Amino acid sequence: MKLVTFSNGQAPRFGAVVGKFVVDLAALSKGDLPSRIEDFFEDVEGFEPTLKAVVSAFEASPALGEGVASLDQVKLLPPITRPPKIICVARNYAAHAAEAGLPISPIPILFARFANALVADGDPVLVPAVSKDLDWEGELAVIIGKSTKGRRITKAEAMEYVFGYSIFNDVTVRDYQFRVTQYTAGKNFRATGPFGPYVVTADEIADPHKLDVTTTLNGKVEQHANTDTMIYDIPTILENIAEFIDLEPGDVIPTGTPAGVGFKRSPPLFLKDGDTISVEVTGLGVLTNPVRNEEAV
Repeated sequence: MKLVTFSNGQAPRFGAVVGKFVVDLAALSKGDLPSRIEDFFEDVEGFEPTLKAVVSAFEASPALGEGVASLDQVKLLPPITRPPKIICVARNYAAHAAEAGLPISPIPILFARFANALVADGDPVLVPAVSKDLDWEGELAVIIGKSTKGRRITKAEAMEYVFGYSIFNDVTVRDYQFRVTQYTAGKNFRATGPFGPYVVTADEIADPHKLDVTTTLNGKVEQHANTDTMIYDIPTILENIAEFIDLEPGDVIPTGTPAGVGFKRSPPLFLKDGDTISVEVTGLGVLTNPVRNEEAV
């Protein structure tokens, strides 16, 4: 299933994309499913059977009607607009660490992003007024579906906590990132967190460690790698995070970017007004955003 948050000019709604249609899940379930995806993640196990039944029934007989719209007539928002946490992984591809001139860590390097920096598919990424060093980082994102409930987990059981996957573009203001040893400022500028367009449920992805990640800038491929070259696989990442904080349903875990970012090129290549940046991950769709100057919006 491809799950989304969408708007048809009114309040955001929890939906599923089926072919060329978007299904309003609360409407088609007659209120048995919530109208917001955040409420769905409050009780994934309880809601999931109804979710599957509603989507299966529509797949069997798709048609426009009450609670159904054409995909091109709605606005997709970040699929989870207010995740409980966004915990990113740094330097998870050896070639990226090498191009950055930075060592490979013996454990995952983690940093936090904030929900108010998220950007929907199709909405602009902003070049900030205080810096022009805006760089891309296309990534596979893991979506958590079950709480660790105050316990640590092992790598052997970690995948039980994965609900699905999405695409994340960890757009970074490089000079702010490296002004100090903490990444927080450079990773949380306004409108620098493209996320989406969907959450694809885990049953749709046979092996998340065998997916191509491709980033294009104005149609030219700038990054291309397979997730089988990640240094830390998903179980290792989740085990490390759960050592110190609870994983919660709806958490978003971007898993790191491959080689091909712009800041170490000669000369450096940064995003600028008028650019279009896209990230594609096998089976998860394409996340595309225009680039605009902050002063112009």
